Amino acid sequence: MVGKKKIAMLLAGLLGVSSFVACQKNGEAIKDNKKVEIGITQIVQHPALDLAREGFIEGLREKGYEDGKNITIDYQNAQGDAATSQTIAQKFVSEDKDMILAIATPSAQAVYNATKEIPSVFTAVTDPVAAGIAESWESSGTNFTGVSDMVPIDKQLQLLLKLVPEVKTLGVIFNTSEANSIVQVETLKEEAIKLNIEVKEIGVTNVNEINQNLTAVIKSIDALYTPTDNTVASAFDLIGKIAVENNVPILGAEEAVVDVGGLCSIGIDYFKLGKETAFKAVEILEGKKPAEIKISTLDDMSIKINREIAAKLGIKIPENINWYY
Repeated sequence: MVGKKKIAMLLAGLLGVSSFVACQKNGEAIKDNKKVEIGITQIVQHPALDLAREGFIEGLREKGYEDGKNITIDYQNAQGDAATSQTIAQKFVSEDKDMILAIATPSAQAVYNATKEIPSVFTAVTDPVAAGIAESWESSGTNFTGVSDMVPIDKQLQLLLKLVPEVKTLGVIFNTSEANSIVQVETLKEEAIKLNIEVKEIGVTNVNEINQNLTAVIKSIDALYTPTDNTVASAFDLIGKIAVENNVPILGAEEAVVDVGGLCSIGIDYFKLGKETAFKAVEILEGKKPAEIKISTLDDMSIKINREIAAKLGIKIPENINWYY
């Protein structure tokens, strides 16, 4: 009887110890007698980034991690202000969060500047290497991993020319201080040269400059390209209005612009982007280090065309457009 009691007590002790281990943080076990705390920092509120956040939370839930049960999510939005983004990151570090999700490049850079220790994941960052938060796509070599929202600009241009073959001058509006936007503009210029398209840069530093800077050149371009730029995305309504008034088709890297006056988009599903990021976060929660998890992109692309805008511009949509891509 004594032997059986000792065995029973030993088993109970082992079960108790195993139930404490929820995930790994910097090589040390995080005990689940307190919920795992995840900080979410988002640079600005707009449809694509909101969907990424919602997808992340849903992805965690699908894997058994639910806010209010075994995790606690602290969501903060910088409302487009870089200084606020830094403050949020520093707040999460001071509170010793177990994990941080950074939504968009400025948020990820703020987190990386604030901590090299807390395991972190990013979503909606176009080029993490250019942004300085990763050494390579194969292994960040840092406390970060995640899923990029990089989209194939060559296919986007092919879609535009399929609809508007006469395009010779393409405007691109972007925030000159966003690293992800600069990468996209350079790639756009490289691809445009192959198609004999001139790219006219329309740089802004904040939302307030968009109206004046875009209006100044709108009549000199055949079409407008909007990259995955957080400043631009937060002003899609204004950009769409200016384009519609001047009969200029918009090709968007994000489909949200198509709903407010853009012509077309071929891009990614940001909800799915967030879910894929969550799956990487779960790998970390279950013991892996961020540097051990490859940074990835989404392969699935979707086409969206505004038929009302196409009709207004006198554009006939080819019957084989879906087959073409």
